[in-house]
Amino acid sequence: MQFTYRNPDRSTDPNTALDGARSWVVAALGYPGAEVQDTPDAGGRPSGEIARYARRDYYSVLKEKLTPIAESLRAAGYRAEIVADTNKLVDRNVAWRAGIGWYGKNSNLLLPDAGSWFVLGIIATDAPLESTGRPLADGCGRCTRCIEGCPTDAIIAPGIVDATACIAWLVQGPGEIPVQYREAVGNRIYGCDECQIVCPPNRTEATAGGVDASDVDRGEVDILALLSLSDEEIEADYGRWYIAGRDMNVIRRTALVVLGNTATPASYGAETLMTLRRYLALDRPLLRAHAVWACRRLGLASVATMSRTDTDDAVRREWEGEIEARFEPSDWEGLIDG
Repeated sequence: MQFTYRNPDRSTDPNTALDGARSWVVAALGYPGAEVQDTPDAGGRPSGEIARYARRDYYSVLKEKLTPIAESLRAAGYRAEIVADTNKLVDRNVAWRAGIGWYGKNSNLLLPDAGSWFVLGIIATDAPLESTGRPLADGCGRCTRCIEGCPTDAIIAPGIVDATACIAWLVQGPGEIPVQYREAVGNRIYGCDECQIVCPPNRTEATAGGVDASDVDRGEVDILALLSLSDEEIEADYGRWYIAGRDMNVIRRTALVVLGNTATPASYGAETLMTLRRYLALDRPLLRAHAVWACRRLGLASVATMSRTDTDDAVRREWEGEIEARFEPSDWEGLIDG
């Protein structure tokens, strides 16, 4: 992704974070991973899953924990700057050089006996601290489970991820979600944990110094409810997520894909149908296009027929290619006419 790598001169220069930096203090905060089960749907309603790393603002917790260390450095007469969840530096590589962990084949940093259920943070300082670590040797060996388990085959080689195919990016990036990946998105409304879930080192519950599972928000989103929210309400509920261009239609677009992958005629079918009809009539081509796909995916192509002559090319293109419909039109009998 280009958050950090768009400007390599900036993101690999320690002076970006602190002019005259001489040392890094590197930290990893564990968050609930292996011990957190995938969440079931919300009482039968179509629901989307939030990746484990996004179920709470863990970076704020990490910054709080790093603050006393930074303050002690300042009290000793040095400068110190906390760097966490910013685009200033390639923090994973700083952490690797500090000896915290090794790079897994999914490009995540894996901590010995703890895995990758962690967020990383750094303190940049001009204090001449003694080095306490060195890069660790590869600990993955022949294991390729993350490569094999990726739903979109985004891990194209060990340590190399095609971000344009990674679900974690697809569901939060701008524009259309490419048709070839929409079924693989499944019920993921934000982020993807799959390459971490299948990783053997991640099957431990070791998150020492981390956040207890009881302090974590629920990992599901009611999709029909989300699709009824205003921009202001989405911002209030999910504003801490990365939202491309701060355009709330990005979340709605992803929600329509999740709706197509999770809704059923038997559970809230009438509300699903009403929601799709409303989105098919909106003046936003991006949303109309994804609503057409959701209709075809659910076996409701007849509901979206008018979009075949839509004024927007992207909407009309949604009729190209085959889609594996999850239901037959007859499964919606009594709902379409109603």
